[in-house]
Amino acid sequence: MTWDILNIIGTFAFAISGALVAIEEDYDIYGVYVLGLTTAFGGGIIRNLLIGIPIEDIWEQDFLFKIALLAITIVFILSQNWIDLWIKWIVFFDAIGLATFAIQGANYAISIDAPLIAVVIAATMTGSGGGMLRDVLARRKPMIFQSEIYALWAALAGLAIGLNLVRGPYAIFILIALIVISRILSVYFRWNLPRKVLKKQKNMD
Repeated sequence: MTWDILNIIGTFAFAISGALVAIEEDYDIYGVYVLGLTTAFGGGIIRNLLIGIPIEDIWEQDFLFKIALLAITIVFILSQNWIDLWIKWIVFFDAIGLATFAIQGANYAISIDAPLIAVVIAATMTGSGGGMLRDVLARRKPMIFQSEIYALWAALAGLAIGLNLVRGPYAIFILIALIVISRILSVYFRWNLPRKVLKKQKNMD
């Protein structure tokens, strides 16, 4: 039951996130649905490819596709005022998708007896892969590589689950809350991982 709840919450949140980005970029209705579905299922596809799960398993999730389509439709028919309000909350929707899908990806890897490194990778890519594909299709620099701390929270969730530090549904939902709060705080306080900044050389001509 916890698995199903994580799938529903993550799919709904990421579908909304993708649809909102598409609307921000002035995409037509087809683009809104494509970006919403890509965000909702892209991470799972990347995860399956990386840890050897049959890719066709994604297409067997009829109920989740209906959830995603419902979420995208709701976003598309919202009035301008509601769209403006939801866009301000896009980080929140994205954080929920990141948290729930990271945990779901880690649990998926655990279920096939994958090693710890694979659990962490599955959590990271399931949590952030859909957003990465969304940003690429929206012609944005992927958030995972340049924004405030993002994928690290998914990796830490995978590590906690891989080390069996999270047990039971209550612990899982506490972990979701911690990831969402951490992600929002990293945006609010502009926490970033270290980066190497190269000085631009002046033109000598």
